[in-house]
Amino acid sequence: MTYLDFDALEATPLARDPYDHLVIENFILPDAFKKVSADFPAVPGPGSHPPSELDIRGDFNGLMEELNGERFRKAMEAKFDVDLTDRPTMYTVRGFVREKDGEIHTDSKTKILTVLLYMNEGWESDGGRLRILRSGTDIEQFSSEVPPYGGTLLVFRRSDHSWHGHKPHSGPRRAIQLNWVTTQDVVDREQQRHRFSTRVKKLTSALFG
Repeated sequence: MTYLDFDALEATPLARDPYDHLVIENFILPDAFKKVSADFPAVPGPGSHPPSELDIRGDFNGLMEELNGERFRKAMEAKFDVDLTDRPTMYTVRGFVREKDGEIHTDSKTKILTVLLYMNEGWESDGGRLRILRSGTDIEQFSSEVPPYGGTLLVFRRSDHSWHGHKPHSGPRRAIQLNWVTTQDVVDREQQRHRFSTRVKKLTSALFG
C-alpha cells in the first residue's frame, strides 16, 4: 500500500524564503490517512516519544516504513540537493502539547533535514500552527504557517537561521517527526534520552493518573 502522495511531492517546488522548506497539504493520501490515524499509537503524555516505547503496528507502521524507505529518501535528496547516503534517521511521536511548547528555535546542529507530518483530523485553535519564521525573536514575522492536520507535510533544512515555532496551545496535537542526522551516535543518544523521558511519564501516569 502507498501512503504518501509522491506526485504532489515531485510537483511542489522548494520554498527558499526565509530558508529551504517544503509544505504539502494532504501528503498522506486521504484513504490512507484514515487508516494511519486509527493505528496512531497511544502516547503517555506531552513530549516526544521514541518508537521503542510505543505500540507501533498496522498502517502506522506501514507509513513509517515508507517514510524510511529509499523512494522518500531519494525524493528528499533531489528536492534539497543533499546527499543522505549513509545518514541515519530517527523518529519520534507526539500526541499532546503544553503551553510552554513551541518556543522559537532552530533545531540542533546534528540534524540535517527535519520532516514533520501532522496527524490531526482538524484544527480550530489559533495556537499550535507551526510558523516558518524570519527571525528568532518575533513569532509574527513568518513566511508561512503550516496547517497541523490531514497529513500535512513540512520538511526543512536545518541551519543557524531555520527559526520556527508556534503560538501557545495546550491539548491533543498529533505529529510525527523524522530526522536525517549526522551520525548513528546522535540517534543512540537522542533515542535513549526520549526513552528515559517516556518511561518516567508512564510511571507517573501509573502512580498518579
